[in-house]
Amino acid sequence: MPFAQVVIGPPGSGKTTYCNGMYQFLNGIERKTTVVNLDPANDSLPYPGDISIMELISLEDAMNNLQLGPNGGIIYCMEYLADNMDWLEEKLKACGDDYIVFDCPGQVELYTHNDAMKRITDRLAKIGYRVVFADLNIAADKYPQIVEEPLDSHYCTDAAKYISVLLLSLKTMLQLELPHVNVLSKVDLIESYGRLPMALDFYTNVADLGYLQHHLNQDPFMARFQALNAALCDLVEDFGLVGFETLCIQDKESVTRVVKAIDKAGGYVFGGLEEANESIFMTAVRSESEWESQGIHDVQERYMEDGPDSHEDLERFAREFKDDKNKTPGDDVKDADDMESVPMATRKRVGFAE
Repeated sequence: MPFAQVVIGPPGSGKTTYCNGMYQFLNGIERKTTVVNLDPANDSLPYPGDISIMELISLEDAMNNLQLGPNGGIIYCMEYLADNMDWLEEKLKACGDDYIVFDCPGQVELYTHNDAMKRITDRLAKIGYRVVFADLNIAADKYPQIVEEPLDSHYCTDAAKYISVLLLSLKTMLQLELPHVNVLSKVDLIESYGRLPMALDFYTNVADLGYLQHHLNQDPFMARFQALNAALCDLVEDFGLVGFETLCIQDKESVTRVVKAIDKAGGYVFGGLEEANESIFMTAVRSESEWESQGIHDVQERYMEDGPDSHEDLERFAREFKDDKNKTPGDDVKDADDMESVPMATRKRVGFAE
């Protein structure tokens, strides 16, 4: 049974970089992987482009022959592929049981309104592929001027843009109707626009969105739409479908967490284990325990600017705090609130926990 992940997301979210990193990572763990380019405008591939839609149709040909613009041309190319899936099926036969990663265009209308991508993935599912969508959204971008859509930058640092991303992710999940993993990419740049108003797990778990309304109402323009903002937050929470994994493609541990989430969503952990099949129960228990041990706090420690930058710094900070607590009255003592930045596991490791 072949498995595949379809990588989607807005322009500038790092889809091609993700596909290249995933290709190297998966082949490095001896999972034979092939990347398929489905972006008719992408003629510069960092990964081996054994299969590319440009062999069938290119954006330039569509624009020149049909007098279309860039967006219209890409939509036409994807519709053309959906109508000629026999070509893609024939190409995929040569891949055997390889794990397939599809690098897709960035036009969001392909995943929210147009049915071309749904037709393509439904056909893949019909011929036996276990498909999972990896939907990349930018946590932050240090260079927003190169991003084509203004909503693509510093999602988490702007409450209104964060809610728009939630709505986009929800609409995409409902439109495509296949297993879906939402990913906050470029998490290493998450505070390039300033400190987050909430802890990182607030944004990844997507719970209690009512807390965001305070930040929305601070903007005089957005305050006029309090009822609408509240309704949108309620809509996302009522469905309860949207959540995010975090990703820094240069971080092996970060990539590993995303791969585990995708494998679990698509069933690879149950039927595609590299060494041998295990019971579904034991595999599920193992996956959950590994996830809990990693947690979002590790990501926050690595990439949040405020607070210590490493485990060693955190431990030193905790020891200093403990020493301060043992000083005689009158000495300077750190505020206990400072310890909130130190994870409980670190506090216990250095002998301080309240």
